[in-house]
Amino acid sequence: MDRKTFTDVKRIVIKLGTNVIRADDGSMSLPRIFSFIENISALVKSGKEVIVITSGAVGMGKKKLGLDSTTGTALKQACAAIGQSKLMAIYESGFDSYGLVAAQILLTEDDFSIRTRYLSLRTTMNKLLELGVTPIINQNDTVSTIEIAPRYADMQVCFSDNDKLSALVASELDADLLIILSDVDGLYDKNPKENPDAKIIHKVDEVTEDILALGSGASEGGRGGMITKLKAAQMVTRYGGRVLIANGKVPYIIKKIFDGEEYGTMFLPQHESLSDKKRWIGYATNIIGKIIVNDGAKKALLNQKSLLPIGVVGVVNEFNKGDVVSIVDENGGEFARGIVNYSSESCKKVSGAHSDDLLKILGFKNYDAIITRDNITVL
Repeated sequence: MDRKTFTDVKRIVIKLGTNVIRADDGSMSLPRIFSFIENISALVKSGKEVIVITSGAVGMGKKKLGLDSTTGTALKQACAAIGQSKLMAIYESGFDSYGLVAAQILLTEDDFSIRTRYLSLRTTMNKLLELGVTPIINQNDTVSTIEIAPRYADMQVCFSDNDKLSALVASELDADLLIILSDVDGLYDKNPKENPDAKIIHKVDEVTEDILALGSGASEGGRGGMITKLKAAQMVTRYGGRVLIANGKVPYIIKKIFDGEEYGTMFLPQHESLSDKKRWIGYATNIIGKIIVNDGAKKALLNQKSLLPIGVVGVVNEFNKGDVVSIVDENGGEFARGIVNYSSESCKKVSGAHSDDLLKILGFKNYDAIITRDNITVL
C-alpha cells in the first residue's frame, strides 16, 4: 500500500502532542498550530471528516502562572482549568478564520467506561461531524484524577494519556485513519538517542511484541512516549483502522502526508475486525477486578470458548455482575477481558467447580459460564 492510497480515507483523527503545539519556552507555538488549522481546514473543505485530539492545557496554565513545575494533583487541575480556555480560544479563532466551526469536548475515563455514556458520546460526535463541525477533544484534567493520582496505581484505566484517548476516539467513531503527531520522525529500529545509526521504519505490517519492544518512555513535557503510541496503533489497526506516526514539527506536515509524501511510520490495518461491543470490552473501560484461570481454560478462551467455573483458580479484588474484568493466566499475564455473569464473591465460591454444581453452591444459577464467549475479547 503506497502513501497516497494509505491516506485516501474519509474519517480522520489527528492527535497533536504537547511537544508539537508548544514552543521551546513552553508557550503555545502559534505559527505551528495555525499551520495545523490551515491544513485541517483544507481537509474538511475537501469533504473529509476530521477530529482533533489536543494536548497542552496543563502546560499552558503552567506557563500563564509562571510556574516551574506542576507537582500535586490540585495544582495540575488548576493549571488545566486555566490553560484549557486559552487553548480552545486559539482553535476557535483559527477555524473561524476559515469559516469553520469547532466544538470543545472534554472527556474523562467514565465517558468510555460507562457504556451508556460511551454510546451517547458516539451519537453526539457523529452528529457534530454530520453538521460539518470539527470536534476538538482533550482529557478533562480539571476533574479527572485517575490519570494523575497515585492511589489508582493498581487500577487498569481505559486511558491515561492522549495517545490512548486518540485510539479510543478513533475506535469509537470507526475512523479510517489515526495520525499521531509528536516530536519524533516515527518508529526507529533502535533508540535514535542512543544509536546514531538507527533507521526509521516506514511501514509496520502488524504491531507485534517485537514492535512494542522498540518503544521507549515519555518524552520531556509529555505523558506518553513511543510505547503509548505503539499500543494506540495496535488497538486501532486491530479493528481495521490505519495509523501514521510522524513528526509534527515538520512544516505543513499534514498537507505533506495527504500529498502522499513519505513521512513517518504507517501501520497497516489487520484483517481481524472487532465488533463495537468487543472493542469496548477490550479497550474502553476501566478494569479493577481480575480472574485467574488455569492453562486449560486459557487454551479454551483463546479458541473462542466460554469461561467455565472449573477453569477459575483465583479472583482478585471485588466486582459486580456485569462488570468488565481482566482474565489472567497463572503467571499473571493478562490475555483477555470479559463481562462477568457473577459477582466476585460468587466467583470465589464456585472456583474450580463444575457448572452443574452452581445451583447447589450458590442457591441460584444465572449461567453455566462465569463469562460467555460473546462477552470475551482476547487481547
